[in-house]
Formats: sequence, C-alpha cells, structure tokens
Amino acid sequence: MNYPIVPPRASNLALEHDIVFYTITALTVFFTLLVGVLVVFFTMRYRAGNRVNRSRPVHEHLPIELAWTITPLLLGIMVFLAGAKLYVRQRTPPPEAMEIFVIGKQWMWHVQHSNGVRENNTIHVPLGKPVKLVMISQDVIHAMYIPAFRQQFQVYPGRYTEMWFTPTQVGKFHLFCNMYCGTQHSEMGGYVYVMPPDEFAEWLDSGGNDVRPTGFAAKGQQLFEKLNCGSCHGEKDTPQGTSLRGLLGKERRMKDGTTLVADQDYLVRSITHPYEHLVEGYGQEMPAYDTLTPEQVLQLAAYVRTLSSEGKASSEDALKTHSGSAATGDDNPAFGAYEHLKRMDQE
Repeated sequence: MNYPIVPPRASNLALEHDIVFYTITALTVFFTLLVGVLVVFFTMRYRAGNRVNRSRPVHEHLPIELAWTITPLLLGIMVFLAGAKLYVRQRTPPPEAMEIFVIGKQWMWHVQHSNGVRENNTIHVPLGKPVKLVMISQDVIHAMYIPAFRQQFQVYPGRYTEMWFTPTQVGKFHLFCNMYCGTQHSEMGGYVYVMPPDEFAEWLDSGGNDVRPTGFAAKGQQLFEKLNCGSCHGEKDTPQGTSLRGLLGKERRMKDGTTLVADQDYLVRSITHPYEHLVEGYGQEMPAYDTLTPEQVLQLAAYVRTLSSEGKASSEDALKTHSGSAATGDDNPAFGAYEHLKRMDQE
C-alpha cells in the first residue's frame, strides 16, 4: 500500500504553502544543529581538566556578534513577509469564487450548494474554479481541514467564517475536522471530489445525489413579506429605513463616521445585530431579528441580494453562478442548512 510522506499538492496555494513551511523547517533544523554542535564542541574542548590555552580569552568579537544578530534578523523578516503574503492570499477569496455553504455539527459536515443540492461529509467541486466555503457551527468549535489543498480554518457557532481554494487536480481528497470537538471527533471526516467542469455541471444539474434543489431566495422573499420588512425598506430611502435596491457592493457611511461595504457579512449582521453599525441619518428603528435561525437569516440575505442585483435569478443563472460565470448574487447565497438539515439528519 502506498503511504505518501505528504499529501499531494492539489490546490493553487499548496506549492507556496510548502515553500514557506519547508523553508521554516530547514532554517529551524539548521540553526538548532549549529547551536547544538557548537555547544557540545566548546563544552568538550574547554571542560575542566582539558589542557587548552586559556591565557587570552575572547570577551567580544564585533564581526561574529553582527553576523549572529543581522543574519537571523534578515531571515526572520524574509520568512515573515513570505508568510504574511501567503496569509493574505489565503484569506482573500476572489469575487468570482463559487460559494458552497457548510454547517459543522457533532459529528458530521452538512454541505449545501447555492442551488440547493445537499451533501453530507462530501464536497463536490469543479477543477480550476475558485471555491469559497461559507461555514458555521451548530454546536461547538470545529475546524475544516483539507490537507491536499493546504487549507484549514475554524468553524464557530454563531459566526460565519470563510475558506477558499482553487482545485488543480482531479481526484478524491480527504477532509477532516482538525479541532477536538467531542468523543467522536475522529469520525468527523469525509472527502472532497474534484471533477472536470463539464462533469461537475452535469452532476449539479442532475441534483447531485438525487436531492432536489430548493429556492432559498424565494423563501427569503416570503420571510421578507411575513416580517413586513417592505414597510420600511421600499423602492426609495425613507425616514424609517433605507432602500435595498442596488445595495450589494456599495459603501455605506455609518453614524460614527466609518464606512462599510455592503457585502454578505454586512447583510447578515444588519439582520441579526442592526444596532452594531447604524447608517448615517438613522437610529434604532429596526428591531433585532435575533430569533431567526441561521437558515432564515441567509434566506433573507439571499433575497436582499436579488434586490441588490435588480432582478431574480432563474435556476439556469444559479448554475452559471456555481460554475463561475458572470452571474452574480442572484438567488445566492442559499444556505440550505440548520433546521432543514437538522430535520433531514433526524429522519
């Protein structure tokens, strides 16, 4: 049986990650051996009883002191810059990245694509397309870890986090929970299946594992109307609330003088914590909808995104968005999670 020393490099950032990792490892081993060997050498050479010349002990040596100060400093700065550059790239998904939504729970991963196709402990993704995982936990802290992609990030209850990658190899790759989360932590794993784009589109079009997609923006519209949101958020700004038309991607000026971009996180936080950042000219008119489930919050956000892009997406548009084309925001993101998946798991 083949037991590779390291996982394959199957994502766009894997090689850069390995370069930084092995550079740090090599420098650590080199300086550890250098210091260790010198300590052993001088200990043996100048131990008590050894007949060596001790008449002119050296108390200072400027070239050596400069060398052992400046050289590690420069190497440390170089490693820091390389690591910081990699970190920024890992934490900045491209705008065209395909969104997949993930809920971690004891002890499995619930996965949902933006057109509603669901999976458990597996994630199907297309080759060569950037993929962004939008993640939340139902219970405790988990960590999504895909070794072949050299990617890992924590998944928290009550907070949405992101992780992205572009697969570069077709195949089946392990995924794990890399944060101890309870007695069955070791069983919380699965696989990422990287497929050629045409096969992935066919798989998605067929509903994945025979699971029918659902329209989450439509459900968000129902919630929007049920909660009477339109009485304040109409076609134009009013003293009661701002218009949501064309909102997505715009900079909004807050009451405290700061500015925020109206992205997915902004929409979610505005629903659940409306007083955290008040728009300039408005007070605490909006109630906090903190009793909504994560699924309902993202249904509302999905509907607001359709308003922001001035139109509703068809199922064909959703597939285009999923395959990385120019469709943006329509019926997306559609987090088919939490209560629905909870019921499905109980069944």
